[in-house]
Amino acid sequence: MKRYIISLIYLIALHLSGLFVFSLFRLFLFLENFGSLQPESAKQILLPARAFLHGVWFDNVTACYIMVAPLAIASVCAIFHYYGARLYRGLTRFILIFYLIAFGLSAANIPYFRYFFKNINSSVFNWIEYGSTTFGMMVQEISYWIAIGVFIVVSALYIRYVWKGFDFYQQKMDAAPRSEKPILIQSSAVLALSVIMIGSCLFGIRGRRGYNPIKVSAAYYCDDPFLNQLGLNAAYNLLVTTLDDSRSENRPLQLIEEKRALSNVAGYLNIKRNAEDSFIRPVITSEKPNRKNVVMILMESMSADLIGAYKGEKSLTPFLDSLYHQSVSFKHIYSAGIHTNHGLYSTLYSFPTILKRNAMKGSDIPNYTGLPTILNENGYHNLFFMTHEAQYDNMNAFLRTNGYQEIYSEENYPEEEIVNSFGVPDDYLFEYALPVINAQAEKHQPFFATLLTISNHPPYIVPEWFNGKSKEKEDLIVEYADECIRRFMNEARKQPWFKNTLFVFVGDHGKMIGTPETEMPDSYNHVPLMFYSADTAPKEINGLGGQIDIAPTILGMLNISYKKHNLGIDLFKTERECIFYTADNMIGCRDKEHLFIYAPADQMEFNYHIDSAGYVLADKRVENNRFEYLKEYSFSMLQTTEYLVRKKLTTL
Repeated sequence: MKRYIISLIYLIALHLSGLFVFSLFRLFLFLENFGSLQPESAKQILLPARAFLHGVWFDNVTACYIMVAPLAIASVCAIFHYYGARLYRGLTRFILIFYLIAFGLSAANIPYFRYFFKNINSSVFNWIEYGSTTFGMMVQEISYWIAIGVFIVVSALYIRYVWKGFDFYQQKMDAAPRSEKPILIQSSAVLALSVIMIGSCLFGIRGRRGYNPIKVSAAYYCDDPFLNQLGLNAAYNLLVTTLDDSRSENRPLQLIEEKRALSNVAGYLNIKRNAEDSFIRPVITSEKPNRKNVVMILMESMSADLIGAYKGEKSLTPFLDSLYHQSVSFKHIYSAGIHTNHGLYSTLYSFPTILKRNAMKGSDIPNYTGLPTILNENGYHNLFFMTHEAQYDNMNAFLRTNGYQEIYSEENYPEEEIVNSFGVPDDYLFEYALPVINAQAEKHQPFFATLLTISNHPPYIVPEWFNGKSKEKEDLIVEYADECIRRFMNEARKQPWFKNTLFVFVGDHGKMIGTPETEMPDSYNHVPLMFYSADTAPKEINGLGGQIDIAPTILGMLNISYKKHNLGIDLFKTERECIFYTADNMIGCRDKEHLFIYAPADQMEFNYHIDSAGYVLADKRVENNRFEYLKEYSFSMLQTTEYLVRKKLTTL
């Protein structure tokens, strides 16, 4: 019995040491993101301390997952009085391997959280198939070096500690006297203690008493979005989001009853339906088509908060600021999601993003009627320019299937121009695209050219020729991205096709800027949208809109007739009373004074008032009606999207 107690002490010591290392990584995460704290939170000690206590809670869940099998094996062997060194050496190796994996995830979570303002989750598996690109990004971005360095140092120290502990345990085990009590009594005592210990470990995995086991919602305890997420364990979050995927993401979304959603959306968008299960698309007619060329620049991670003409505070974008006042500029446009594939999909095809789902991936390429296909049907030649490899996010197959004739990517560029894992920089992208567009223009056929930039995404590569004023690389890269667009537009002005071209500037999504106001930081979904042409009078529009509205608005500007079957609107003809969007695992819906946020996996709701002072949590019990409307609106829109996608009603 004494030897069994020694073995339990050894396993418990490993368990506690694992909790200590998890807390150490959480401290690194806290220090790295200290600037994300709300001003009031930064003045307190107890409020952040509670996040660390929650962290121990979630870390213990992860540690119990790791420990339950070794504990069970050690207990069964103890019942039969076997305590061999080979057994415990094997158990130690098992524990070490899984702890090192968990520590690696905790280390990776540091740069991941800083960029996405979210703990590492199952969306990272979307990067696995792009192994060389992902590896290149990690190697070329300094923040990943720091995280990798921390992981190596901490892991090396932990491995040394564990094997020192193993040697000490072995000495204690060898020195322990043999019990003289009958074998049956010894075995019974070991069995009883084993049941208690294994039961405690299983309870640790469950995480709490009550009907349901621990969920992510248990980490939320205050008004500070950063502290609410700080308590989560990276390995735990990856595990539960992966399990969530297997239960929900690859199955139809179910937020609201389908018929109710379709009926609601028909009312919201004034669409007539002639059957319970149909979604009728009226024909949009115009008297005289305007065959202008269209050049769309999808700006990587270009939050409206970076642009001074919106509310940027650092004057990083002098050209975009000037362009804002020369264009028809929309003040309140929101990206459909927080990844490039979301922005691309929704901007071009006017379908919302369903949480973190990548609608463009999959070997069975779906067909969509969208801006590229409608323009193609109206005699346009469509070109797409990207910096990275064409297979990334399945872009080549998806875009070619859905309206683009020509795709230009890393495969087309000289090897010496490739600067990182995402291919060529923005200046080369524009430099390469311009003569291709010129050649197309000479064919006297209207064209639609889409350019997807990348430089404002880690790893940041600022060329030697660019001399910006910022000292921080994250600011300097924004200046560089702005300068690249300025150079392109200056060269475009010299071309014969310029005066007959509509230029569209929009962010594919935003990025973390300043202090997050809510669980869905505004800077991540609030993006610029500007329409510029030589004959269009400048105007600022304060109405709400989303990326799903861009294609219908462009088609309206071109006076092109088409059959409408998506969920977008022409922002010049209709004013949105609210706009909805997503951020991986959360849904947001806002009007000018209210913001509703919902996490489907945990059924958590957050309701905010919006005024000149910012975002203030609202009491839904007092002001239920407006938040209930925003909830119904967003649920109906997303459920209808699920219906159209699942029924393959995305094309005519």
